Amino acid sequence: MDRQWWQSLYRLPPLIWIVLIGSFFGRGTYFMVWPFLAILLHEKFALSPGNIGIILSVSAMASALLGFYVGAMSDRYGRRNILILGTAINAVAFFILAVAESLSTFVLSITLCSIGRAIWEPPAGALFGDLIPDKKCRELALQFRYFLVNVGAALGPIVGVWAGISAQQSTFGLTGVSYLLLCLAFIWAFSYSVAGKHASAQKHTETSFASTVQVLRQDRVFLVVVFANILALFIYAHMDTSLVQYLTQMQAPALVGLISSMILVNALTIVLLQFPLLRLMRALCVNNRMMVGIIILAAGQVWLALNPIDWLYGWLGATFIVSVAEAILFPNMSVQVDRMAPSHLRGSYFGASSFYSLGWSSAPLAGGFIIEWAGGSALYWGMFVLCGFVLILYRYSRQLNRTLPVKPSQPDQLAEVLAEMNEARLEVGDIADREGAPVSKPAA
Repeated sequence: MDRQWWQSLYRLPPLIWIVLIGSFFGRGTYFMVWPFLAILLHEKFALSPGNIGIILSVSAMASALLGFYVGAMSDRYGRRNILILGTAINAVAFFILAVAESLSTFVLSITLCSIGRAIWEPPAGALFGDLIPDKKCRELALQFRYFLVNVGAALGPIVGVWAGISAQQSTFGLTGVSYLLLCLAFIWAFSYSVAGKHASAQKHTETSFASTVQVLRQDRVFLVVVFANILALFIYAHMDTSLVQYLTQMQAPALVGLISSMILVNALTIVLLQFPLLRLMRALCVNNRMMVGIIILAAGQVWLALNPIDWLYGWLGATFIVSVAEAILFPNMSVQVDRMAPSHLRGSYFGASSFYSLGWSSAPLAGGFIIEWAGGSALYWGMFVLCGFVLILYRYSRQLNRTLPVKPSQPDQLAEVLAEMNEARLEVGDIADREGAPVSKPAA
């Protein structure tokens, strides 16, 4: 990052820094043990890959619906109470997970983890748009948030191994402490900081959940993008729990050490390459960045499908390729939503992006059963084919209009929304213009 970028970060409001630092510590302690959860469940309760997939998937699927509703409610009632509630639930959930002994307690705490995250993440993402008016600065802040998450992911396993607490269930207590401190920081910031008081006052009481659903239903470009990103998350997530289940089933040598190394390679790749890749692709629109990321992700699926089970460096190489794709895709997903969202529906659009977790959460379930019945190689060849379908969806999204129904009772608000949606539409399709492809204008 150059000097101008650092100056932009220095000027961010304290409330944004709380989200950034909270993300760093929350994910750092999370990655000390969460990737090993499938191993814990297998060793503690002798569960099959399919049953582990059900436990990890079902609660997260339900939380996606909750995230959409909560995002819409944060537009109507404000961000403060929802952020505090979500982080408090996460703190309680991880404290329970640290001491759980029965399978039912594990299931309860995993469900609460998913619910808490679904409650606090959509309004946290919307805060960036509420408090950072400049789009370039906002994109940098969103990129930096993902950067800090991955610094935490890189340091978490290292600190965990050094302290002898990696892959231990009790380490979830540290994650609980992180979320408790984040909850208290939100209470302070919304009560005493200028930005927090400003954010608390931002409420759009005229926006109902039904009207929000109506707007989203008619924003076909956004719906196609959401579906494409659900599939992208579904493909990527097989690098996480599904791969651990596959390696466990095939009795890969030095499994815990291999998983720790893969987590480290993943995090270091993103930490070292995220901003260089951003600068390299800054001439591309967000849509085209996503397409480049999917092509690289497809290459990673081929490597995973072909890699011999006992070639440890091969798994690390595949992890590197998939991580490069992640460094492109994941930060730009947040930028994509931020650019497409009208200002008074920012929480709703970030809430709708909670549906991305349908892809992430269904992957352990689908992956567990595919591995059980067809093997890991078949799973990753299938994901390679699915990457091609995602590319088609991104291409298709550039050819659609973005329209909004006229409401005579709200002409000023409508004009503002249409202007914002038109601007986002041009940002999505500007490369298509340069390539000579037709880009339709939004209906007035």
